[in-house]
Amino acid sequence: MSPDLTGTRTLIEHGGLSAGAAMAASVAAAKAPAMQHAFIGTRYAAAAATAAAVDSLRAAGGPLPPLAGLAVTVKDLFDVQGEVTAAGSKVLAAQPAATADCAAVARLRRAGAAFLGRTNMSEFAFSGVGINPHHGTPANVATASLDAQARIPGGSTSGGGVSVAGGAAWAALGSDTGGSIRIPAALQGLVGFKNTARLTPTEGAVPLSTTLDTACAITRSVRDAVLLHEVLADRSVALASRPLSALRLAIPTHTMLDALDATVASAFTRTIAALRAAGAHLEEIALALLADVPGINASGGFSAAESWAWHRKLLAAHESQYDPRVALRIRRGESMSAADYIDLLNARRDWIGRMQLAMRGFDAMLSPTVPCVAPPIAPLLADDRAFFATNALLLRNPSVVNLLDGCALSLPCQAPGEMPVGLMVWSSALQDDVVLDVSLAIEAALAPERN
Repeated sequence: MSPDLTGTRTLIEHGGLSAGAAMAASVAAAKAPAMQHAFIGTRYAAAAATAAAVDSLRAAGGPLPPLAGLAVTVKDLFDVQGEVTAAGSKVLAAQPAATADCAAVARLRRAGAAFLGRTNMSEFAFSGVGINPHHGTPANVATASLDAQARIPGGSTSGGGVSVAGGAAWAALGSDTGGSIRIPAALQGLVGFKNTARLTPTEGAVPLSTTLDTACAITRSVRDAVLLHEVLADRSVALASRPLSALRLAIPTHTMLDALDATVASAFTRTIAALRAAGAHLEEIALALLADVPGINASGGFSAAESWAWHRKLLAAHESQYDPRVALRIRRGESMSAADYIDLLNARRDWIGRMQLAMRGFDAMLSPTVPCVAPPIAPLLADDRAFFATNALLLRNPSVVNLLDGCALSLPCQAPGEMPVGLMVWSSALQDDVVLDVSLAIEAALAPERN
């Protein structure tokens, strides 16, 4: 396993490394050419001061905070006191600075996070691709050594994913409305945990969908995902630490396995074989209810309806300042009536109930996080049709979990030398601790495969 936050914290605690030295390495990484367009703003001096305070605390014999003064980045969606929250846009860039930290940032700060900077994102979090026409698009760091083409980072937490993959941060605070944490994690060889939405407060964050938005984090390991979830949700995770042989896992074959590219198909097949060899009980199930999802969202879904409610006055006055692709998607909500919205609420509630019955008896579902490896950036900048087709493909699998009001974790499952591929471990609402426990067991089983 590459160095993660938990292991680095242990080094600091035992005197093998200082928080200041770890921060110096993070700042150097953040200034590297690979980080171009990853940050909208940086705060190196403040981050270094936080790290120095942790070193002073340790020298005085005090207990280290959970995040030990290590570098964490914040998506430009969340309020940080004294900073403007623009959500990757031009239209909000002149707004007053936030007067207080939002709850998620405040909890990270109390846990000893050193905020290195605000990260780039798809404008208003409305894309799984990660392209931003105002601030530039950060290139995927994880694919740079494997391919000469600059590839997408995944979105909408694009800069956050790049900051972790490129060594500038140990974790990245982001949001997940249809996959915006798990997509960049999958495409960059990282871990992304989307908890049950109600467990973390989203107040003080620019909303995309108030129904689906989830505040969560990208990390380097599953144990770091546990730690960050405990901080952000202000709760203790109960881990049963069950072996794979004690788990019953399902592989939904409907929708989730459609149109996989060769690399993803190979990695997923190999991963399932490795888990079976390690003793996991795996069963293929149709889960045909997944076929209902396009119909439920046919009128635009929650993101269109709820983003239109939030943006309609801004669009009326400033639409020329929006990314046209984002404005187009928001305007899908303009034609939705109150009756359409109520029908959507009822259809979702009914579908969740039927899905929970169909999933009963399994500890978790296993699927590819996304059906493809990261595509090149250039064609998606130039071609609207290619952009929207790619966006829909990337969102297809992870967005199911948001509609389910569920929880999911993406962890890397590619072999050495392959493009990053994510394995998604998912379940229904409030099964977060089970999903994390299963993910820890899977990560341990796959470790020999990835070395």
